[in-house]
Parts: sequence; structure tokens; C-alpha cells
Amino acid sequence: MLYFYPKDDTPGCTTEACQFTAGIKGFEKLNAAVYGVSPDSPAAHQKFIKKFKLKVQLLCDPDKKMMPKYGAWGEKNMYGKVTTGVIRSTVIVDPSGKVAHHWKKVEADGHADHVKAKLQELQSA
Repeated sequence: MLYFYPKDDTPGCTTEACQFTAGIKGFEKLNAAVYGVSPDSPAAHQKFIKKFKLKVQLLCDPDKKMMPKYGAWGEKNMYGKVTTGVIRSTVIVDPSGKVAHHWKKVEADGHADHVKAKLQELQSA
């Protein structure tokens, strides 16, 4: 499972990372690995992981080569202003490498629980 977020150690991104970390045992029981992806550097990721004792794996995409392939980079509307950047979104990738579910735009708070519920649903189908 990949969740895309804009920047390490910002309020929404910290909420999301901490909630995925808090639920990591549940994801592991569902045989799901949790990867956060942002354009931040490895050094920024390590600082973020250490500061909040994160248990999720963080991947770097500074050249924005991966994010557009998942619809996680592009135009977005922030407070009435159109900008280009990371679109907070999540994909569940099944064992064969296919996207099983895609949230194209998410709210950070509570999203980890939505992902876990969808994983349970997909696995019980």
C-alpha cells in the first residue's frame, strides 16, 4: 500500500504517518506493507522517522517520477489557489502488482482506518 503525502513533519502529514504507525500491527496482520511517498530527501525522512518514532517505510521521489504514475502529482486547489504539487492520495496494490483500490484525494486524519477497512473488505471478497 502506498500513501502519497506532500512534506515530512507538517501537521497533516504527521497526523497521517502517526496514524498509520499506530495501526501498523493491524496492517501486518493483513499482510500489508505500508509505504509513504513524498518528494523529501532520505535525510528528511530519517529525521521525521526519528522525531515521531514512525514504523512505516518512507520512500523518496524527489524527481517526481513515481507520483504522476499514481495520480499523486499535479494541479490542486489550495485555499482557492491552483498550484502544482503532491496530491494526498493512496493506492492499494495487490500481490500481482495491480491497483486494487485508489483514493484520489484524502483527508489525513482518519485515513489509516479507512485503508485498513478496505484491505479487510478486499481480502474477504
